[in-house]
Amino acid sequence: MTETLPKEQPAIAGLKPLVTTVFVPAAIFGIGQGAAAPIMAVTARDLGASVAVAGLIVALGGLGAVLGDLPAGRIVSRFGERRSIIGGSSLGATGVVICLLAQTPWMLGIGALLTGLANAVWGLARQSYLAETVPLGLRARAMSSFAAMWRLGFFLGPLIGAGVILLVGARGGFLVQLVGVVLAGALMARVPDPPRKVQAGNSDHGHVTLPEILRRHRAALSTLGTGSLLMGAARTSREAVLPLWALHLGLDAAQVSVIFGIGAAVDLLCSYPAGHIMDRYGRRLVAVPSLTVIGVSYLLLPFSTGAVGLTVVAVVMGIGNGLGNGVIMTLGADIAPPEERAEFLAAWRLTHDTDMFGGPLAIGLLAAVLPLGWAFAALGATSFAGAAMMFRFIPVYSPRVSPRSRVGKL
Repeated sequence: MTETLPKEQPAIAGLKPLVTTVFVPAAIFGIGQGAAAPIMAVTARDLGASVAVAGLIVALGGLGAVLGDLPAGRIVSRFGERRSIIGGSSLGATGVVICLLAQTPWMLGIGALLTGLANAVWGLARQSYLAETVPLGLRARAMSSFAAMWRLGFFLGPLIGAGVILLVGARGGFLVQLVGVVLAGALMARVPDPPRKVQAGNSDHGHVTLPEILRRHRAALSTLGTGSLLMGAARTSREAVLPLWALHLGLDAAQVSVIFGIGAAVDLLCSYPAGHIMDRYGRRLVAVPSLTVIGVSYLLLPFSTGAVGLTVVAVVMGIGNGLGNGVIMTLGADIAPPEERAEFLAAWRLTHDTDMFGGPLAIGLLAAVLPLGWAFAALGATSFAGAAMMFRFIPVYSPRVSPRSRVGKL
């Protein structure tokens, strides 16, 4: 069924004004993140951390994002997107400098935690800005393009970081990240805040609390939010399962990198078409196939017996994941009430960031107690369950139904 989207008054007429203020900054920010990601654990080990402690330090970045999501909603609502971007960039730059100068593992962990907190503020401000300014008929394309540009940057980041590391040493990746955070923040902070859509008489808007958000929107957060959680778990876990199975097959690091690169390229190619389909035919027509394809790829994974077979599975995963780029952000923007958009999106983003932290951790636990094939089957079941939830609870839009009514009917 085609979803007819309600009309809103956007602050911009199309996506072109967002190229230098949102999409390019997203790519630059992704380059910095991608450059730093491979060296965090290496730096921790160089500082004397054990393998377990190094893994914990890496996880602190995801934990920081989880801890920062809900305060980020209050920050963006109170100070606006522009000042939140400036503050988030400043906090992120501070965290990167601490990582760059760290002399002990615990200092490195503090830096990782601060960058995660900053990413939460940065991410929410960007999503809130797109939700406020982009015409509803272009929203999915904007969100998918934003996600694709970040992924493009994250893909290029390790390559750029490798060149800088050759020039200045192992922490060169942090230098790239520092430049990326500052430059992306400066570009995004050039635009003024969009006008707020606040209902008359809502004078206590600035004092909305988490319990109030959960109470007012419990239907959306417990149904569609659960589907979002399952989708996030299915998508993020692929980053752990491919290396695990590659090691099981005896492939070397170079082969794994090439396979990852092929899958990432397919992922990027699918992003914008997915946004176009969502805008024209509805979110369900992309969200459900995305999770279904990812689920199939997990079931196929144990049957790959070499580099060629694993490459085929990586391509299938790339298609599924590329279709899912921007889905969660778009759905959150769709159902967020305009008068408390930032606070709701903070609670909504918490489901995704929790998956980023917990998904790979769950894979490690499953792999410790089950054969890898059974762990992959569990992930396939998770993906299919998420597809079922998305099919059941993604709202069918009508121009005669208000956003708040749609949330209540979930």
